[in-house]
Amino acid sequence: MKLAPPLLALLAIGACSKPADLVVYCSLDQVHSEPIIALFEKETGLHVEAHFDVERNKTVGLVNRIFAERKHPYADVFWNNETAHTIRLKRAGLTSAYSSEQTQGIPKEFRDPEHHWIGFAARARVILHQSETQEFPTLVHEIGQSPVNSVGAMAAPLTGTTLTHFAVWSTLFGRKAVLTWLKTARDSGLGITSGNADAMRRVCEKDFPWCLTDTDDAAAAQDNGFDVSVHYPGQSKEFPAVLVIPNTVCILNGAPHRAAAERFIDFVTSASVESYLAKSRSQQIPLRPGVEVPFGRPQPHIDFAMLTIDWEAVATELEALSPEFKKLFLR
Repeated sequence: MKLAPPLLALLAIGACSKPADLVVYCSLDQVHSEPIIALFEKETGLHVEAHFDVERNKTVGLVNRIFAERKHPYADVFWNNETAHTIRLKRAGLTSAYSSEQTQGIPKEFRDPEHHWIGFAARARVILHQSETQEFPTLVHEIGQSPVNSVGAMAAPLTGTTLTHFAVWSTLFGRKAVLTWLKTARDSGLGITSGNADAMRRVCEKDFPWCLTDTDDAAAAQDNGFDVSVHYPGQSKEFPAVLVIPNTVCILNGAPHRAAAERFIDFVTSASVESYLAKSRSQQIPLRPGVEVPFGRPQPHIDFAMLTIDWEAVATELEALSPEFKKLFLR
């Protein structure tokens, strides 16, 4: 399969009136995921009806919709921009197992052992900073914990990868430590934004000298010509490795278009799509061994150490801590 840049005409997903051959709910930013769905349509001739999450409801909005539709499923596939909420859906009996020769190419640490979800095309959690700024946190653990490390910004841990990030933290350091850390950060003067993209924009506009965000948002800032740089931080001195969060994809239980859903899973987890996303503006990190990435792009295990994550434990922490995070940040 050879992927070429999609034509603008192919981006009008769902614009035609014919019935959908496949319904995809997608929480990855529409600007990055829509061209991939268009390429799938071009290759297969299938018409996809795609629904995307908005930034302020990242991931959570579509997850809630899937729960609401559990008795009468509408979507076939959920393409999630993280992992923990996908596991929540599996635990609730809302996903269906699927495995193929194609999905087996993803390393097993990024696949559900019971084949309910597959990870691919990850992003790293990084510090984006104005290039002229020499003072910024080198560890996530330092953010918002002192005056010098409170002049930047991060998204509230209520949705998306920021919520997942601090659920990961809870598995590493314990719930009490994470809640204490976040309360100190919230009260320190640290800028709290509605999402990672908003934090990135505020750095580009020089409202803040640095922020915690994802590599795809950092890449967008650099591609748009802003004089910003990226630092790959450890989580703490005890855990100096970088947090890398994959996209996940699953077939929803009762999917009305099961055969088309299986074709989509094989397509989106393929080496060609991982390579496409790695070379695109979002600069996603391939999980398949040997996938080509542009020269000079930092790579896990080569340019930075990558945390080993127990994603099942993270899903448990996310469910337990989400109400506590809302108490801290929805005031």
